[in-house]
Amino acid sequence: MNIGQAAEASGVSAKMIRHYEQVGLLPAARRTESGYRQYGDNEVHTLRFIRQARDLGFSIAEIGELVGLWQNRRRPSRVVKAMAQAHIEALEAKAQELLAMKATLQHLVHCCHGDERPECPILDTLAGQAADGASETHSQQSKPAAPNLRKKTQFQ
Repeated sequence: MNIGQAAEASGVSAKMIRHYEQVGLLPAARRTESGYRQYGDNEVHTLRFIRQARDLGFSIAEIGELVGLWQNRRRPSRVVKAMAQAHIEALEAKAQELLAMKATLQHLVHCCHGDERPECPILDTLAGQAADGASETHSQQSKPAAPNLRKKTQFQ
């Protein structure tokens, strides 16, 4: 089947199929004499595996390792379980980070009058100023800690 058919069968876009080939998650496709990619059932099955892993939030590097483990019938399941457990812990940390962001935003929305006044604690906080005009100590004690907006995570 061609790349469009493989994309439809796997639920992975043609662009992502080419990307997965480029990064090594999927072996380079066989080519027709005219240069078109050709895929079989095994490649489609691998693409579905990759899509499922991406849907669960695994990184490309983690998926590469998982694909290797999946294809190795002699793999120890403890390695797979450890990877999944580590991913759960990362998801839990991300969930806590998102909840902290939500609490901060809820507090700022509550403090904002949302009227014709130019004062806006939401913008003040984004600009690094105290939301309620009080001292930094009072500001930090009266509202949830603002998350580090510059911190990179695997979900960004």
